[in-house]
Amino acid sequence: MKAENARPGNADWAVAQAGPPRAVEGFADRVSVLPGESFGLYVSTTAPRFTVSAYRMGWYGGARARLVWRSQALPGVRQPEHTVDSDTRMVRTRWARTATVETKDWPEGSYLLRLDAQGGEGGQRFVPVTVRSAATAGRTVVVNAVATWQAYNRWGGYGSYDGPSGGYATRSLAVSFDRPYEYDDGAGLFLVYEAPLIALAERLGIPLAYATTTDVAREKRLLEGASAVLSLGHDEYWSPEQRAHVTAARDAGTNLAILGANCCFRRIRLEPSELGPDRTLVCYKSSYGQDPGFKRGHPATVDFRSAPGADPESSLLGVIYDGYPVDAPYVVAHPGHWLFEGTGAKAGDRFEHLVGVEYDKVNTGFATPRPIEILAHSPVVCDGRPSHQDTAYYTVPSGAGVFATGTMRWVEALDATGDGRSGRNHGLDARSGALTTRVTENLLRVFAAGPAGRSHPAQDNVKAVYGGS
Repeated sequence: MKAENARPGNADWAVAQAGPPRAVEGFADRVSVLPGESFGLYVSTTAPRFTVSAYRMGWYGGARARLVWRSQALPGVRQPEHTVDSDTRMVRTRWARTATVETKDWPEGSYLLRLDAQGGEGGQRFVPVTVRSAATAGRTVVVNAVATWQAYNRWGGYGSYDGPSGGYATRSLAVSFDRPYEYDDGAGLFLVYEAPLIALAERLGIPLAYATTTDVAREKRLLEGASAVLSLGHDEYWSPEQRAHVTAARDAGTNLAILGANCCFRRIRLEPSELGPDRTLVCYKSSYGQDPGFKRGHPATVDFRSAPGADPESSLLGVIYDGYPVDAPYVVAHPGHWLFEGTGAKAGDRFEHLVGVEYDKVNTGFATPRPIEILAHSPVVCDGRPSHQDTAYYTVPSGAGVFATGTMRWVEALDATGDGRSGRNHGLDARSGALTTRVTENLLRVFAAGPAGRSHPAQDNVKAVYGGS
């Protein structure tokens, strides 16, 4: 990896001219491939021609990407309009395959393919794909949260939260990976919630492996021997299989870092689409009784903490989701902890806007692993209700350490610069950027070295912080 990161990057990787809606857009028929495998690319464009440029996202002297491959000009075709399934309101495309992309000599990593329309009205869009690792032993596993990207994708007018009316009642009960991502010029949630962390980890030279939530769910043994597993900034939608495999890894000594909030909140089921396995994400939420899969005996696709089959996420994460929306200062509670080493932080130090827009806390009313240490304890008011956000660290008998930031803005803050007055990044400033960067560096280095609990066992402080049990 050091040799890869030492190569010159390409600072011009970003979308500079998105062009009009539907000018060019596409999707891959695999969320991930092993190095050397091929995947199908499905593109619709109003332009006569377009090119595909594959950028590996990471650390290249700060350039954040390297051009690994570029196609010749390909003929542009406007693909048929999507349809909407009458039962589930799932958006379907039945596009023809535009090209087959070979990944020979592509290093493992997270990629954005940039589509560049030529002629017509122009336009650029991204298509994400992961070149995954076949094994993870001795490495820190970056997990692209593709299920959550897709749940929030409203391409075609529908996502897992709402439909064209803007209301919950018209949401999709199932969503398909067989469509472009609407958000962030086609990049899904990758650029905001994942790319800054990958850049930092690669800059540090941490031995990394790359996977998606789908891979972790599908492959029972994928995480065997991994040093650590990283859940990035927005990782809300998990299948029971993914949760079981991550829990088993923790119980075998693999460290776990939850670098966002609201993680492992929704229980989903993955089903095939016409293009392949695990291409349909089913999440009926409160309408689970209508789900044909539930009627056949599959777990209800409701929140993990909800009946039937309630299994609150706190048993794995240590923290539990507590609310939305908030915007609050992050308040240091335990500055002597090894994770704060080198930050200069003192008890009571506040970092404006770092808690948001969703947050987690330690709540022993739910199953909570002990011993657990609360490192930050930030007062919040969520929809008129006073509460607290917590950053927490716990350890288990296998030696694994589990760290949870308790805020969704952590990864985003890694890129924060300036005084915050521009309003960019929610007003996060360089001071927050420096804190989150140093804590994350401490975390990654210790977690990469093996079971963190052996050298850094947690010292329970819940009673000291909350005054309870």
